[in-house]
Parts: sequence; structure tokens; C-alpha cells
Amino acid sequence: MAKKPKVASNTIALNKRARHEYFIEDDIEAGLELQGWEVKALRAGKANIGDSYVIFKEGQAYLFGAMITPLNMASTHIVADPTRTRKLLLNRRELDSLFGKVNRDGFTVVALSLYWKNAWAKVKIGLAKGKKLHDKREDIKDREWQVAKQRIMKHSQR
Repeated sequence: MAKKPKVASNTIALNKRARHEYFIEDDIEAGLELQGWEVKALRAGKANIGDSYVIFKEGQAYLFGAMITPLNMASTHIVADPTRTRKLLLNRRELDSLFGKVNRDGFTVVALSLYWKNAWAKVKIGLAKGKKLHDKREDIKDREWQVAKQRIMKHSQR
């Protein structure tokens, strides 16, 4: 009996630490300006956005700290820089809004996930405020309580 082929996930990379370190107020989808070798590496799943965030320079937004590891088969006439700063493709209104909130209200902008949307690589960026240590502890306590509650409910139904 033949098995069904699994449906491929659209997600390339996730930044799980961002939700632990920050309160995410808003999230926005942005396009990425990529080179050819980067697209091939993303198709192979060679990306890490764990330490990435968004910087603003000359009226544009750039993804800083994202690591896209080049493939061994990458072109020999191009020098591949895995941690280069990549331009984000956003509307002017979105750029102005993000820039204002970062400068005026003390927010930071972090990358939450990297994924495919049709044939385009997209990054979900989040407008975030940093958490204090006691906030992180409360989140951990809540998460552990939810797990314990599910376990109790499962055993009580037997």
C-alpha cells in the first residue's frame, strides 16, 4: 500500500525566542530582496533568524542578523555572505508607521518567521516591547499550568 506524500510546510525558519523575549504588539508581512544563491539556500531550508532584527537606514528597513547558509553547489563567481543585511520590501505607510513607533515609543522590530507565499519569500516581522524577568517567569508558569491542566483532564476522563 503506497503512502500519501506529505504536504510540504511553507515555513522556512521560526524565531521561537522572540515570543519569549518580547511582547509582540503587531505583526506585518514583508517581502525580502534576495540574491539567487539565497533563494536556492532557502528552498533547501538553510536559514536561521534567531538573532535577527530590523534596522532603519535612509528611509528603508533592513533585516539584520539573519543567517542564510550558502549551499556547496553555489556559484563560484559570487562571494556568498551568509549574514549580509537584506532589504525589506514594505509600503511607505508601513515604513513610516514602524519608524515612528520605534523612535517615539521605544519599540523594537524583530523577525518572527520566514516562509514561502506562492513563489515569494516573506518574513513576518513583529513590533515588540521587551519583557522583564518577572514577565518571562509568569509566561513559563502559565504554560506549565496549561500542560498540567490538560494532563489532569486527560486522566480524569478515564
